[in-house]
Amino acid sequence: MSIITIMRLLFVADGRSPIARNWFTYFVERGDEVFLASTFDCDVDLPLKRLEFTPVAFSEVKKKSARPNSGSARTLGLRTLIRQWLGPVTISRSARKLRAFINEVQPDLVHALRVPYEGMLATEAYSDKQKAPLVVSIWGNDFTLHAPSTPLMKYYTRKTMKTVHALHADCERDIRLAHTWGLSVEKPTLVTPGNGGIRSDVFYPPLEPVKEPVIINPRGFRAYVNNETFFKSIPLVLAKRADAKFICASMAGEPQAVGWLKELNIEHAVQLNPQLSHVQMADVFRSAQIVVSPAIHDGTPNSLLEGIACGCFPVAGDLESIREWITHGQNGLLVNPNDPQSIADGILLAIQREDLRNEAAGLNANMISTRAEYGMNMKKVGEFYKSIT
Repeated sequence: MSIITIMRLLFVADGRSPIARNWFTYFVERGDEVFLASTFDCDVDLPLKRLEFTPVAFSEVKKKSARPNSGSARTLGLRTLIRQWLGPVTISRSARKLRAFINEVQPDLVHALRVPYEGMLATEAYSDKQKAPLVVSIWGNDFTLHAPSTPLMKYYTRKTMKTVHALHADCERDIRLAHTWGLSVEKPTLVTPGNGGIRSDVFYPPLEPVKEPVIINPRGFRAYVNNETFFKSIPLVLAKRADAKFICASMAGEPQAVGWLKELNIEHAVQLNPQLSHVQMADVFRSAQIVVSPAIHDGTPNSLLEGIACGCFPVAGDLESIREWITHGQNGLLVNPNDPQSIADGILLAIQREDLRNEAAGLNANMISTRAEYGMNMKKVGEFYKSIT
């Protein structure tokens, strides 16, 4: 029987994020000593050794009760621009607080969950006197959306890639891109889903395949998800399948979404859901036939994998990272996320082709169990940590 050595781990992450919590919960439950430097003020219902609020890029202005990606969709682009241009200016000041926390805790390993701004902050806080190796995770659009956006974002992305001792990514594409941003080919890398993987006790298929044409968009409002195009595809679908029903996650009461429903006259066919727990989302996924991800920048979307695990047929933006999971016409369909007709055509084909959905269900169930299962992936992470400490 193998003996697990207790590790002293310090995570730099947005403590409000369900993705981040899913990640470090594994090590709390394993019995490791887990410290969290959260870039957003939060309460964490876990027996952490210590939680330290370490704001960066104006994260201190967010209320403690605010959830990740909360705020008006209308100002989402502006908020992103402000953080890209001005956020890096705050890194140096914030790094002093994190450096003091690292020196006090003396962890075996420091892991920053995503590059902007947690990885940038940890890189700036790191010094040669610190013995703990620094690991950084790439999330979704760190390289494709944020890194090239401004001169300072470019500078800090390159500095982060040159400083880290090891890199975790949720897709092979980002390992390749990391090398173009300065990561040495000699440094260890690991590819697993960003949230650690799929919990099969929560996300599993329904007893019987869904017969009704119910389509879910689980992505919410994000700067890299083309929801306007998705909403414009809905009347195109309804023109040929008036019985289609659409569910949009984390959009209840959002003025932008409500406005599109009225403008496109599709209120009768669309349900805007509030933000739900993982267990609640799993039930919603199991009530749907198709999951749509209209992202224009992405790594491996956790919500897309969760939908697939619950038996939904995937229709997703044709991106390099998504092609690592979906083969067009076999276990899903890839569409142009900037073209409403392309999205509508993908949805309509998925509705019409029951044989394709059934075949994909078998392929996807095998894919999730062999590549995306939570326990299996997090065991790899633990081994990865051990190999670099």
